[in-house]
Amino acid sequence: MAKQGTGARGWSGRVAAAWLAACLGLPAAHAADEGPVRIGVLVDLEGTYADIGGLGAVEAVRMAVEDAGGSVLGKPIEVVSAGGQNKADVAANIARQWYDSGVDVITDLPSSAMALAVINLANEKKKLALVTSAGSSDITGRFCSPYAAHWTWDTYAMAKGTGAGVVKQGGTDWYFLTADYVFGQALERDTAAVVKANGGRVLGAVRHPLNTQDFSSFLLQAQSSKAKILGLANGGTDTINAIKQAREFGLTDSMQLVALIAFLSDVHSLGLTVAQGLLLTEAFYWDQDEETRAWSRRFFARMKRMPSMTQAGAYSGTLHYLKAVKAVGSKNPEAVMAQMRRTPINDFMTRDGVLRPDGRVVRDMYLFQAKTPAESTGEWDLYKLVRRIPGNEAFRPLGEGGCPLVP
Repeated sequence: MAKQGTGARGWSGRVAAAWLAACLGLPAAHAADEGPVRIGVLVDLEGTYADIGGLGAVEAVRMAVEDAGGSVLGKPIEVVSAGGQNKADVAANIARQWYDSGVDVITDLPSSAMALAVINLANEKKKLALVTSAGSSDITGRFCSPYAAHWTWDTYAMAKGTGAGVVKQGGTDWYFLTADYVFGQALERDTAAVVKANGGRVLGAVRHPLNTQDFSSFLLQAQSSKAKILGLANGGTDTINAIKQAREFGLTDSMQLVALIAFLSDVHSLGLTVAQGLLLTEAFYWDQDEETRAWSRRFFARMKRMPSMTQAGAYSGTLHYLKAVKAVGSKNPEAVMAQMRRTPINDFMTRDGVLRPDGRVVRDMYLFQAKTPAESTGEWDLYKLVRRIPGNEAFRPLGEGGCPLVP
């Protein structure tokens, strides 16, 4: 991680002149205008995050391409995809090959380690990265990049939405079950800060490897803490397995489970008998209004399941990017990103969203609760809205993240 931080400081000065030129409408020092627009979708095909991104994210990007007309700058838009195995080195190798062969932007990026590796390459190659799945708030903090956008959610927003909401309801004594990598550590850190700021206490934490199958020893440590809240700072199948095993072991008789990041697919996999009452924060739910339902039905017709927020985010980010390319009449990355920042983001999942200088997309977030089986009217009728969280409340203030691009 130190190496990545040093890289961030080094390139921030080098890109300043090019970035200023783009903002002022001056010719950029380089232009990658030859050839068609190529979009790379780097996903998890078989692992922990396959259901929340995976082939569904690829299909969402294709839907965005179709809705953009299928071509831009007089050439058909091309989409390539691959699985990154949730490994930074694998993702970096694929991204390098893609950027070198003419891919203009890479999106999805399910793990924070993958995202940071690809962002480092984007800085080096002066290409773009739209992070729609990974969650570490460091992506728009110390590792922020003028060539990257963090589109859908982050650990700070989840902490503010779910963590603060639980404390305000009386859940003041916390213990964390944390995935032992960049994302989990950031989620625990951000949530612990929110808990303490709202008058709660953190009694301890235990960390587990990615893709853990047996949580028994970790859950016993949590139970022995005497905390009332077990904050699950993990994701995907790790969250699902931890919730299932906690209920099997009777842990929920003495502790309330709080999923600091959970997705529609997780609740669907668990079933409402297990998941009922679970509080979680999301950027999108398919049944919010007519626009979300219409887009989600299109997605369902292709994938036979309702979309996650990150799959919706893959569509949103791709479409906004393609609109910017069309508006500036070029693939030039500095000019395109400047246009993306200037233009409010409006689509079925976003109302007047803003892409900030640190790369953070500020959007409304939503605190949901999983319904009881009796409340649900169908297979995918899983959430009820607790609260809308305005974007300026949900996300970290611009000046507090340590981004070197922010004065």
